Parts: sequence; C-alpha cells; structure tokens
Amino acid sequence: MTVTLVPSLPVLPVLPVLPVLPAPVRPDPLGVLGVPGEINLDHAASAPCARAAADAVAGLLPWYASVHRGAGALSRRCTLAYERARQTIGDFLGARPDDHVIFTRNTTDALNLLARALPAGTTVITFGAEHHANLLPWPRGSVRLPVPDSPAGAVRSLAAALGELARDARPGLPVLVAVTGAGNVTGECWPVAELARVAHRHGARILVDAAQLAPHAPVDLTALDVDYVALSGHKLYAPFGAGVLAGRADWLDAAPPYLAGGGATSHVGAATHEVRWTAGPARHEAGTPNLLGAVALAAVCEALGAADRDALHAREQALLARLRTGLAALPDVVELRMFSPEAPRVGIVSFVVAGRDSAEVAAHLASRHRIGVRDGLFCAHPLTRRLLAEASARTGRTDLPPTALRASLGLGTTEPEVDTLLTALTHLP
Repeated sequence: MTVTLVPSLPVLPVLPVLPVLPAPVRPDPLGVLGVPGEINLDHAASAPCARAAADAVAGLLPWYASVHRGAGALSRRCTLAYERARQTIGDFLGARPDDHVIFTRNTTDALNLLARALPAGTTVITFGAEHHANLLPWPRGSVRLPVPDSPAGAVRSLAAALGELARDARPGLPVLVAVTGAGNVTGECWPVAELARVAHRHGARILVDAAQLAPHAPVDLTALDVDYVALSGHKLYAPFGAGVLAGRADWLDAAPPYLAGGGATSHVGAATHEVRWTAGPARHEAGTPNLLGAVALAAVCEALGAADRDALHAREQALLARLRTGLAALPDVVELRMFSPEAPRVGIVSFVVAGRDSAEVAAHLASRHRIGVRDGLFCAHPLTRRLLAEASARTGRTDLPPTALRASLGLGTTEPEVDTLLTALTHLP
C-alpha cells in the first residue's frame, strides 16, 4: 500500500471577534434647526429651517455659479440643480404636464404675478377672509364675498355669485376664484375641492393660496382640480426669498413678462422695442434667479413627499387639541374662529386674553418665558377685526383687546412647549 504524505498546513492565528458597529444615524431631513431654550410657536409667520434645506444649501455652495448663463462646469451644475428643483416642486404639487412652475419671492409675489397676467376683463372673486396678499393685488371691480360661517356656506356663496355673474351683461369674460387653502388667522381649512367643482361648473378658474396649507397637508393641483396654486418657501421650512406659482400655462404665456430683463427674452434687436419674449417659466423669471432658495425648497418638498404625511398630521392634530383644550380652560382666554369649533384646521390658533393688551402679553411671553408668538392683526385686518367683534358678541365680554395673539405649531413642536405656553398664560402678572 502506498502512503501519500500530505504537507502540514500552517496554523492560522486566532483573530479576535470584533463587535458589530451600528449603522451611523442619519439626521432626520425634516428635523428643524433652532436655538436651544427658545420656544418657537410662530410657524405661521416663518417656519424654522428644516435640515433638508440646510443640507441642500451646504452641498451646493461650493458649486455656486450663474444659472442659464454659462458653459463652465459650475454653471452647468447650478442650471441642472435649478431645473431639477422646478421638477421636484412640480411633482410635489401634482402639476400637470402642461402646467408652468414659476419661481417667485413668496406667495405675495406669486399672486401679484398672476394678477398681472390676467386676461383683460377678468373678474376676480375672493372672500373677505383672505390674507392681504389675496385681497390687494386684484384689479378694480373684483367681487369680495362675505366671510362665511361654515365651509358649506362658502360653497353656497360662491355658487350664488357665479350664477349672478353668468346673468351679467358681460358674458364670456374670464372669471378667477381666489381662495385660501387654510386661513392664517384661525387655521381653519377651506373646502377647496368643492369650491373648484363649483367654479369649473360655471366656467371659472380657481387659484389656491396654499401658504398655510402646504406645510401641514398635501396640496395637489390634479387631485384638487384647481388651476393655480401659490406658496412660500419660508413657511415650508425653507429659507426666505423663494416662492412658487404653479398652474395653467395659457394665461401666463400670453401675458407680458412680470419683469423685463435678461432671461425672459428670446431675441432683442438693435432697438430696444424689437423684443421677442420667451414662453414658459423663464418669461416671468428675468434676472439671476434665487438658486439656493429654489434648491432648498425642493429639498423640503422631496423630504415631505417621502414622509408619512398621515403620521405627521396625526401628531400635529394631537398637539393642536392639547393647545385648544388648554386655552379653553383659561377663563379669560377667548379663541377666534369663523366656523364651528369642530371644523377641520391646521396647527394655528388665534386668541385674546380679556383685559390684556395683546402686544404686552406677547412681549411678556418672549422676555420671561422665551416663547415666540405673533400679535396683531396678522396681515388680514378685515377678517381679524371681524372675528374680534364676533368673539365679543359670542362671549358677551366688552374687555377684549383690539388685536389678537397667534400660536402656530409645526415640525419640531413638542408637548412640553405647548404646556409651557399654557402655564405662562395661566400666571400672567
């Protein structure tokens, strides 16, 4: 028998067992920046910056260059980022294939742009419950409907007004209904889809001021069947100076440019009156655009689009109920409202403290408790004055102040912050 010898194998050293390290924790893109110790309950004025916006700006800053105005790598990168931001925001808003998404400075700017683009003879219908941005830009002859007492009342009022216009001596002229999605004074939600159905049944178009609605709930042009939507980045956890008007292209392409200048032209001849204006969003975006604002706003839209909006809504509604219940328990506090107490609303509550000046209360909350709330008439003077008068009549109190306080919630608001506000109001000096 033949024996085959196998060479001995080398003895390998025994390696220590290394612990499995956890994956690095990624910051929440919807986490908001803030100052430790400061309680920000003023989201309806300007929401804090979301991590997604800050990261988007930081990532683009090294590449910062002109948009649509250069062949270099930096300029090409920034142009691509700007147009991708437009697409992302359009997707977030449910824009249709032939809609325009135009970057503006804010909601006010967007509404003024559309006001300038209205076809001649357009009648605009608004309600007396609007923010100044949706009252002041519209042309003379606009119809202002009374403040309704319920969402159903708003639908009935609009149907009656449109029926009356249809019997007017000027048939066939365009009509635009301009309405808020959620009020900036009370947070109450408006029946946008129902108003859109009524408007379209009468051949009118509808614009939604979504400045207060978009941070709290999905806003979809297609699902709501609305023609235009306007919003502000600074209320949607992005920096100041970026807003959007999105919607039907035909009026926008037929109108003179909102601003005249570079980027809005396709040809300029030797004489300055020899100008051909471009079509599309660029027609109304003359000058170097707010690249960082657009990219930051798109980053927040993308983060919100990927989030569980139902869970965010449920969390906010729980905080809102805690705040409203606590305010109702304070004997000298009166909440302002248009509709019934049970009407749907976003995280905004306006109220007064009987016998106390609202500006003094706000200053006390800030200086003694580091709580930021808004006081005044909230750039909705006609509505807020009406609601103050209604609150006085409803409660029988004659000692309500002429201005109000507003606490507004959002991403990052916590139960202890709400409780701190309620405790501070309980122990006003």
